[in-house]
Amino acid sequence: MKEGPLANVLLYATVVVLWGTSWLAIRFQLGIVAPEVSVAYRFYIAASVMIAFCLLSGRRLGFPLREHASLALLGMLLFSTNFFLMYLGGQYMATGLLSVVFSMLSIFNIANAAWMMGARVRPRVLVGALLGVCGIVLIFSPEVTAFRFGDAGIKGFIFAIGGTISASLGMVFSAKRAMAGRPLVQSNAWGMAYGALFMTLFALIAGKEFTFDPSWGYILSLGHLSIMATVIAFAAYLTLQVRIGSDRAAYASVMFPIIALTLSTLFEGYHWTTPALLGVVIVLWGNTLVLSRPGTFSALVRGRRAPQLENPGGTDT
Repeated sequence: MKEGPLANVLLYATVVVLWGTSWLAIRFQLGIVAPEVSVAYRFYIAASVMIAFCLLSGRRLGFPLREHASLALLGMLLFSTNFFLMYLGGQYMATGLLSVVFSMLSIFNIANAAWMMGARVRPRVLVGALLGVCGIVLIFSPEVTAFRFGDAGIKGFIFAIGGTISASLGMVFSAKRAMAGRPLVQSNAWGMAYGALFMTLFALIAGKEFTFDPSWGYILSLGHLSIMATVIAFAAYLTLQVRIGSDRAAYASVMFPIIALTLSTLFEGYHWTTPALLGVVIVLWGNTLVLSRPGTFSALVRGRRAPQLENPGGTDT
């Protein structure tokens, strides 16, 4: 997608909506097929679509052999390990708590971008990210207050934090590769392929059977997660973080639980509470701080690149 007026707004909205709807889709994945296997299926499909797109659009998939270690690392961090750890965390924690932990992605991205790329930590963005996490905690306050740091609780928390850190490292690593001129689309294709292989390895080590659920709910949700929430959403997100910075782009992780709650209201009978409504207001306030600068319109609308990511190269989508 070429840069222009409102182009980044569209990218941001795409990420929030597609990742927000993925929480509901994941519910249809649980049951017959082991989570590790479902994630492997997801990335085999996504990688196949990305490779086909590259071939049809004339994008070269060849990378020097030495590059494949980097691509495998991208696949491990962003397209396998983070999902695997979050699924493990979900065995010990409620979904709402997982959302609370994953919303810390915005803070981890600020720290990792400063560490890995020397990005400047903008106080306005940091405050906005902290507000977002506080808002998510309020939204999911029943799950938070019910949580106990027993043996199971600690395991779930460690897995969820590990998954969030893995996702953050993968996202910032992708941005760093883009800065060095590595093509984003082809890198994603290889990263997803390696991610699928890693998930297959995880499943085999865990002794999981590669079964399949032929129900329409499983098939349609797998298609949504593979194409919409993986191929399209990751392309939009990784492009967005190159344009506006890893810190600002990561705020999508705070926004998409609101989409998930809206769907839960429509389809699962979720009832809004006063703390939840207050939490939404705080999240939106944080969103305003993260995506704007004093005296200017939204950084998204203006379409400015983040200073630390000038001339990244290779970000054709």
